[in-house]
Amino acid sequence: MPDSAASRRTAVVIGGGMTGMLAAAVLAEHADVTLVERDVLPDGPHPRKGLPQARHAHVLWSGGVKALEELLPGVVDELVGRGARRSRIMTDLVSKAPSGQWFRRFHHARHISLLCSRDLLDSVVRARVLADRRVSLRQRTEVLSLEGDSGRVSGVRIRTGDTHATLAADLVVDAGGRGSRAPAWLRSLGLPPVAERTVDAGLGYASRIYRAPGTTADGFPIVNVQADPRRNPGRGGIITPIEGGRWLVTLAGTRGGRPSAKNEEFVPFALGLPHPVIGELLAGAEPETDVVTTRSTANKRRYYEKAARWPDGFAVLGEAVAGYNPVYGHGLSAAAQSVVALRDVLRRHGLLAPGTSRRIQRAAARPVENAWNLAVGQDVFYPGASDQPPTRLEKNLAAFVDRAVDAGSRNPHALRILLDVMSMEKPPARLLMPDMLALVYLGRKKPPLDGPPLTERERAAATA
Repeated sequence: MPDSAASRRTAVVIGGGMTGMLAAAVLAEHADVTLVERDVLPDGPHPRKGLPQARHAHVLWSGGVKALEELLPGVVDELVGRGARRSRIMTDLVSKAPSGQWFRRFHHARHISLLCSRDLLDSVVRARVLADRRVSLRQRTEVLSLEGDSGRVSGVRIRTGDTHATLAADLVVDAGGRGSRAPAWLRSLGLPPVAERTVDAGLGYASRIYRAPGTTADGFPIVNVQADPRRNPGRGGIITPIEGGRWLVTLAGTRGGRPSAKNEEFVPFALGLPHPVIGELLAGAEPETDVVTTRSTANKRRYYEKAARWPDGFAVLGEAVAGYNPVYGHGLSAAAQSVVALRDVLRRHGLLAPGTSRRIQRAAARPVENAWNLAVGQDVFYPGASDQPPTRLEKNLAAFVDRAVDAGSRNPHALRILLDVMSMEKPPARLLMPDMLALVYLGRKKPPLDGPPLTERERAAATA
């Protein structure tokens, strides 16, 4: 149950990104919250320093959309009112699987994604959270260390300019992203190191915003050509319609085949993907920005939920626990679902109950595990991705997923089950249930499509 107003507690959230904002909204039910942010957050839908991945395509899958709406009721309608779009999967998605098949489209979609720029998404969420008087923001402030001992964290030591101070807190939540210093902070309290794993496909990204060509600004589908981890280098790309009648186009390639930052090489790279449809659609599009690139795409996970000892008063969420290859689009959804887990634990146990922090860590690990398995199940097959070669289990699971994808591309019932998993509404184990096994091995299947399922009207719209 939420702590009573008569006994208001204090909480500190490290990091003013998406995970930090959502965590602050949840913690405000129980405490007065201080958000500590190293940089200055923008006023409105503008780029945020320290978030290079914001310049690339983002897709919030339906599991993440539901979590976001649970945490901030009405926020999805607000985003749509600002230009975001609810995209129906597979109605508004043209997608080529890593194993090569084109997925069929159908009219009765039960999964959605939310399409908009990351700048708009962050801006709307940030405004909603900071409007709460129980949440205060300290910018240009760095967290130096945790206060407390190996049994309980009691606050943080901070620096703002040349001024040092201590913020006391009943709960500290680290939502500091990939650059989280939690491993070093925990060791300084006398706690043992936490197990980590990195799987790095070596993917590089290049993105550019285009004015939507012809009459495609309204209602054009996402177009996605996924990289094949069994081909080296792997190359893929996506066209994501965003607010303002624009396309955010992201191209990707692994080691030896990464896209460059040169504007003149962007469309030729797109034409060289496993299918040239993205490059063909860009032929009539006018670029609005130069190309931007990044290579910070490794999957990295810290197994805090398995720690032999864990202090009360401290929890880690979002990319501070696990960062994923952005190509799969599950990072935001996993983060939002992890904050839902935080909310549920605090409502059941309150802020100060012994063991609450460990319960938070274990509950938040479930969506992390789901997103991790989806990403690593593909990326581990790229050369040099991991110090350890794929295990027999990983090979067997990947072979089964290939068969499930093939079934999904040729059977709508199998595709809906596959989308339950890809949309993060169900865990990957859903693919192993008897009904899906029957569809994979025994179900009737249509012949594969021989090309992207764009309608004649959609193709004509790109050149109108």
